[in-house]
Amino acid sequence: MTIIPAIDLREGRCVRLLQGRKEDETVYSNDPAAMARRWQDEGATYLHLVDLDGAFEGASRNLAAVTRILETVAIPVELGGGIRSLDDVSRLLALGPDRVILGTVAVREPETVRAAIERFGPERVVVGIDAKGGRVAVQGWVEATEVGAVDLALRMKALGVRRAVYTDIATDGMLAGPNVEATGTLAKITGLKVIASGGVSSLDDLRRVAALEPLGVDGVIVGKALYEGRVGLREAIEMLKQGRRQTADGRCEKQKD
Repeated sequence: MTIIPAIDLREGRCVRLLQGRKEDETVYSNDPAAMARRWQDEGATYLHLVDLDGAFEGASRNLAAVTRILETVAIPVELGGGIRSLDDVSRLLALGPDRVILGTVAVREPETVRAAIERFGPERVVVGIDAKGGRVAVQGWVEATEVGAVDLALRMKALGVRRAVYTDIATDGMLAGPNVEATGTLAKITGLKVIASGGVSSLDDLRRVAALEPLGVDGVIVGKALYEGRVGLREAIEMLKQGRRQTADGRCEKQKD
């Protein structure tokens, strides 16, 4: 299980929103690159970047901040927000992120997802599934749809998608705990690799998400809990490592028996 710190960009700053609402913004840093360096220094092996202005407006708006982050850290990053066309995918991957996340376009123009995978490969294209009450929301979560999260995931799998970032909008930024049941269900039904997002507030929450790893949930995005000191990144990484070692030791004991 990989713990992935989130860096949400708005007007060049590192911010967090409550349930994606523009009016409920907290600014955590005016220097996102320094924040990215901090998470790398504390042991992060992957970063999650979101261009919030791009998500709301449909076109990337924080490329300068993204570029500075990519120049600052050595670890891979994934980038989402405002990616609406194959040209967008090509232009943003050229900046240097490991992969891009397609959200709104997956609902509105699924053939763009297929084309992106055919051109760049399934490891470089991830689908972002943002849902509330099981229904997908798009355009920076502003517009609700009648598309079910699992249904969208299955459609994307048929197009060649191998991985999805699943965000439960109701829990995002609320520090109320992740929607473990919905995340596990999505992974189990679809067979996709899933990164969980939204609601992590404690080490216990991380343990609950880590328990989904056998279903294919191999990553968890953490935002507000890190920024507000509720979860220490080094401690969380070590905790999950210890859990893996204990699991491996348990398997060895069973084999000996």
